[in-house]
Amino acid sequence: MTTQALLRLAWRESRTARRRLALYMSSIAFGVAALVAIDSFAGNVTRSIREQSRTLLGGDMALQARAAFPAVVDTLLDSLRADKIATSRVTTFASMALAEPSGGTRLVQVRAVSPGYPFYGEIETVPANAWSRVHDESIVFVDPSLLVALDAAVGDSLRLGQKLFLIAGTLGNVPGDAGITAVIGPRVYVSDKWLDATALLKFGSRAEYDVVLKLPASLATPAAAKTVARDLRRRIDPKAAALQEAQEARGEERRGPGGDDEPPPADTAATRSATAPAPDSASGLLSGAARTRVRVRTVADTERDFTESVARLADFLSIIGLIALLLGGIGVASGVNAFVSAKIDTVAVLRCLGATSRQVLTLYVVQSAAMGLVGAIAGTVLGVAVQFLLPGVVSDFLPIDVELALEPRPLILGLATGVWVSLVFAMRPLLALRRVSPLQAIRREMDNTALPREWNDPARLTVDALLVGSIIGIVVSRIGDVRQGLYISAAIGGAVLVLWIAATLLIAAARRSTRPSWPFELRQGIANLHRPANQTRAVTLALGFGAFLLSTVYLVQANLLSRVQTTSAGSAGNLLFFDVQDDQAAPLDSLLRARQHPIVQQTPIVTMRIDALNGRNMSSLMADSSTRRAGWALRREYRSTYRDSIVGSETLVAGRWFADSATRAKARAANPDAPFEVSFERDLAADLGVTLGDTVTWNVQGVPVTTIVTSLRTVNWARFEANFFVVFAPEALRRAPQQFVVVANVPAGPAIAAVQRDIVRRFPNVSSVDLTLVRQTIGAIVDKVTLAIRFLGLFSLAMGIPVLFSAVAATRRARLREGVLLRTLGASRAQVARVLLAEYGALGALGALTGMVLAFAGAWGLTRFVFKDPFDPAVGPTFVIAVGMLLLTMAIGLLTSRDVYKATPMAAIREA
Repeated sequence: MTTQALLRLAWRESRTARRRLALYMSSIAFGVAALVAIDSFAGNVTRSIREQSRTLLGGDMALQARAAFPAVVDTLLDSLRADKIATSRVTTFASMALAEPSGGTRLVQVRAVSPGYPFYGEIETVPANAWSRVHDESIVFVDPSLLVALDAAVGDSLRLGQKLFLIAGTLGNVPGDAGITAVIGPRVYVSDKWLDATALLKFGSRAEYDVVLKLPASLATPAAAKTVARDLRRRIDPKAAALQEAQEARGEERRGPGGDDEPPPADTAATRSATAPAPDSASGLLSGAARTRVRVRTVADTERDFTESVARLADFLSIIGLIALLLGGIGVASGVNAFVSAKIDTVAVLRCLGATSRQVLTLYVVQSAAMGLVGAIAGTVLGVAVQFLLPGVVSDFLPIDVELALEPRPLILGLATGVWVSLVFAMRPLLALRRVSPLQAIRREMDNTALPREWNDPARLTVDALLVGSIIGIVVSRIGDVRQGLYISAAIGGAVLVLWIAATLLIAAARRSTRPSWPFELRQGIANLHRPANQTRAVTLALGFGAFLLSTVYLVQANLLSRVQTTSAGSAGNLLFFDVQDDQAAPLDSLLRARQHPIVQQTPIVTMRIDALNGRNMSSLMADSSTRRAGWALRREYRSTYRDSIVGSETLVAGRWFADSATRAKARAANPDAPFEVSFERDLAADLGVTLGDTVTWNVQGVPVTTIVTSLRTVNWARFEANFFVVFAPEALRRAPQQFVVVANVPAGPAIAAVQRDIVRRFPNVSSVDLTLVRQTIGAIVDKVTLAIRFLGLFSLAMGIPVLFSAVAATRRARLREGVLLRTLGASRAQVARVLLAEYGALGALGALTGMVLAFAGAWGLTRFVFKDPFDPAVGPTFVIAVGMLLLTMAIGLLTSRDVYKATPMAAIREA
């Protein structure tokens, strides 16, 4: 038979099975749709970041610091301006804003900018073009949400510290700012010429200082900019630059969780935006203070960091894509298995007419490949459509305008992967057609006899190896890590083994548990599970694996959401004040007590840096490559506290807490030079490589303080309390310059607003947070995150429906014959339906419950090792999913088997 004749025969023969194959290949369509949508959107975001990286930074290069720039930077900037390199400053800090007409207050993010900013992109305002007045008049531009919160309007007055401004307009799109930041804290843009007038930034205040540079065209290329950045680092801090270059030469990661040289979230949820106080009287201590660390960032750095953030966002999406592919493969395997059973008679006739087994196999492989191609094309079109929906779901979390376009690589990759997956999963059941004997045309046997499957068949073993290799390759490529990919592949193999064992146990239980006293329908339905040529293992594997994957998606989704949902329920009060200076603590206390608002917590905060570990200075530690230490933990500025006791958000896990004050005083008198006791948060201790008994020397605003680690703690960072990485014994820091975090109980409503208004007027630098408002703010963020994640979760659930159809339809032919026999023996349609209901109920229950149990193990592994989070199982909702899968299985089973109990015995016999 020629190739042309074979293709023509494949086309003609497919007419009777196109609708059935189309259903099976719809599984691949959903899988390819997920792949194309996820990869295309990630490609669009990455391309947009690359195109808008200068806009994100505001210039070609930036100098950044968490404290005022040292004199060497100011001198350097003067020389750069002399070389015709434009510069612009941006100072960012948190402050309380007071609307004078209404008296409303709100914690805001103030950005004070100098002329020229931004060099790329534009700050959009309403009314348009009003931004041009910002450096000429005492005006501010605010987020629209701030006007709503303060019951204010454009034209009203807004007080920042000691300066009164006019609200000249609202902010629209701002280069480099994600829309979600307005939910966290409304933005206020003002000219930096008014900073001194506000009196908000005092000595030691915590703020972010940026200088943006616009380089000449000859220096703006990536290679030239990298050279300029290296030269700037060497001029600002030669030792730090040499150390960084040595680390880069060794290929070490120099960025911490928060970016270059930056820490992860701050020591306390309440003080993340607070300033670091130091009374003016402490200026004499500064001669030995740690130098300000200045980062030099290029456009390439910004592009890399945002691209990595998108990659982290894509972690969850990759899991969705992986599940989509595996579900699609299961749907294909189940569907083709049923298709092969229906083609036994046709294959027998073709063999009688002279077709070889190879030609028969080629005929149906061509059909499967064609339907796989059709399914992949349909999935590609659907994926493109979903890609255009994703920006509306996650755009609030992106600091760029994503320009949507068709990405050729994801389209081609999705199409090729879809065809390959459909073929590799279809080949295993198709191989059985080679063994169909011509005698089946005149002497029809049961499907398992007509389709012999020998375990040692070389072709079957080759296809099995190809199938396993394909799954491992897909998993590794989607996860992006070989080790994690192999672990997940092994977990998938373990899940298949568990499901196979569960199905085998069900068959054994069905054979031994049937009782004559049971109703006929139940007895017959259970007996079908262990009858000759039963499909219990195949159907249980397909249904259980689908339930396993879908439940895993939900559990991972629920765990991610639960980590985002932070609650203030454990807080001792509802109004929190921070940046309270040492000389303001007593007056603030008196003001609150005079109004009968009790203070429930007053926590001192002292800023410091690490000088040495076990006698080794920072340079030695940073240059040591034999011990892995997190660079951010060595370089960061710590905001620590001192107290006698452990608090409710902490758990002591190693060592002992500080002795009582009398015992400590006696020990100090006996040995005044002994190191002070200190307690470390466990994960920080691991990042620093310190343990119980190690000594840590701190630079506390110019004064060296030596401590010894006597205990390790875990901290519940989700609680809105003053939580810290490091807690000192009181005598170590009691005399150090410090600020306070104060928590009070104030009745909700007008009382809180009145207290905040009066505190802002008396102490402009003190910021306050209404924890009720924080709950509402975080609720708004969680709503957006929930929408984004659940959109993808529901999409994955929708992918499971074709798989269920394919798995249940795989046994339709056997059901048809059994139904005919029962109808011939006098069973009614209702009785046949109840028999099918009992069988599908047992299969669905086993598959759903086994899949649910496996899902807990799979979700635990993903959450623990991929997302690096503790696992908090959502048992109730997962059980609901299992019940839903059971009911859906029974409904689909009855729907696909409706011909079994509706057709007459004679018609059913002719069809069979």
